[in-house]
Amino acid sequence: MSTAVATSAVVTPTKSTPSAPPQGGVQTASRKDWITVIGMVLGAFVAVLDIQIVNSSLADIQGSLAATVSEGSWITTAYMIAEIVIIPLSGWLASVFSLRRYLLWSVVAFMVMSGLCGTATSLGSMIFYRALQGLAVAPLIPLTFSQIRLRLPTDKQPVGMAMFSFSAVFAPSIGPTIGGWLTENFSWHLIFYINLVPGLLILALLSYGLEKGPSHFERLKTADWSGIISLSLGLSTLEYVLEEGNRQNWFESHSILTIAIVSTLSLITFVYVQLTKANPLLNLRILGDRQFLFGNLANCAMGLALFGSVFLIPVYLSQLQGYNALQIGQVMLWGGVPQLLLIPFMPKLMKHFNLRWLAMTGFLAMAISALMNVYMSADYAGEQLRLSLIIRAIGQPFMMVPLSVLTTSRLKMEDIGSASGLFNTSRNLSGAIGIAILSTMIDRRTTFHQVRISETLSTFGQTTQYYMDHLQDTLPSLSMQQDMALVMKQVTQNAGIMAFGDCFTIVTGALFFGIAAVLCMRSHQAH
Repeated sequence: MSTAVATSAVVTPTKSTPSAPPQGGVQTASRKDWITVIGMVLGAFVAVLDIQIVNSSLADIQGSLAATVSEGSWITTAYMIAEIVIIPLSGWLASVFSLRRYLLWSVVAFMVMSGLCGTATSLGSMIFYRALQGLAVAPLIPLTFSQIRLRLPTDKQPVGMAMFSFSAVFAPSIGPTIGGWLTENFSWHLIFYINLVPGLLILALLSYGLEKGPSHFERLKTADWSGIISLSLGLSTLEYVLEEGNRQNWFESHSILTIAIVSTLSLITFVYVQLTKANPLLNLRILGDRQFLFGNLANCAMGLALFGSVFLIPVYLSQLQGYNALQIGQVMLWGGVPQLLLIPFMPKLMKHFNLRWLAMTGFLAMAISALMNVYMSADYAGEQLRLSLIIRAIGQPFMMVPLSVLTTSRLKMEDIGSASGLFNTSRNLSGAIGIAILSTMIDRRTTFHQVRISETLSTFGQTTQYYMDHLQDTLPSLSMQQDMALVMKQVTQNAGIMAFGDCFTIVTGALFFGIAAVLCMRSHQAH
């Protein structure tokens, strides 16, 4: 099946698609076009939000289902594996079932699975429902991106991309706040039941805005099944390796090594099939376009930084500062609310300033925010993180919105389906890779710094004796062994703080790589 066929599924039937590569697929946008875009943006927001809102309440869910930390992690892993597999396949699936039918049934399935997740009484049923939930809601992410490009004219696309960035960068920031508040004040069950409210609204908006179109089930016979199978197998096994690798000590585990080999061979097979077939599932040749290639490289850096920061800060506050879910959510709110104030101004800024410089401003602001967290101390907690979170919140819209327009600015309209799948998959996958790297770094660098600090201490050393004398004066009832245990606890905490600082250094490096990638792109200004 051709990419052009896949893309045709997401083009409004009443609009004509130009053969030349103008920026938008239409000259004007109707009320139905805007209602469709709003409904899909809300759906994409919920799809991203549902990862973070569950993560913040994972400990409570694990306790209720009698699951260990390792077992409970699959509540998130199952959702992410399903989501990352469906994203690049969404354009093709929409062409088979019709865009309207595919999205409406997806939203209904998402609401049903959300309700079942709230009623789950065992870990197995929860994981099963979460996987189906991810399969149902994932199409809204790439199809929102492509519909903005196809339904909105050139001068309105910055507005659409600003709305889309609301889902991509605001949802991860606000998720821990909502999840923590609902769990602390009510119950973790409510984080699933609450999905029914936006679900019904999305269903109403898309029912009104999307035109009815024919299904093309005959395309199942001519589909690129070798590409579909190799891509699905490759991405699902890669996501498994990234999620479980650190817990199983990476390639020292026979199962992780085996699955990693399967993933590598599957993805190599997928690339070979796509480059040699006349009608591939995804047109990988668009990566030969300089603008799209470097835009995706910058997008990967952005994904690592966005998902990496949202991962690091809650873990730091929980493990080293003793914050609960609600307190973590209140801190993370500072990384979300400023975006609400800034995003509406992005379309105007994009009309007056070069998009490359706006994107680099966003990357630089994010890098400054990460650098502020490199050198932390034991008293560096919520209040001290506030300024860096605000700077990060300012940088995210500058980074996300212009980069989305820049990356696809020179593509033909028939390549938008492939571009949307690749662009969104690369961001999510790089985020998963980033989290895997950072979680490994936390463990290994904590051990490294703990050994280095211990080498400078001895039981009879001057620094150790001074600290133990201070403990004896403060807590005279403690024995020497208890004093020494407190010293080692302090060493472990300091080592952990230094390890998180190393992780933020990695995030900073990725953001400067993103700046370099944007510099390699051609200049462009929205009209």
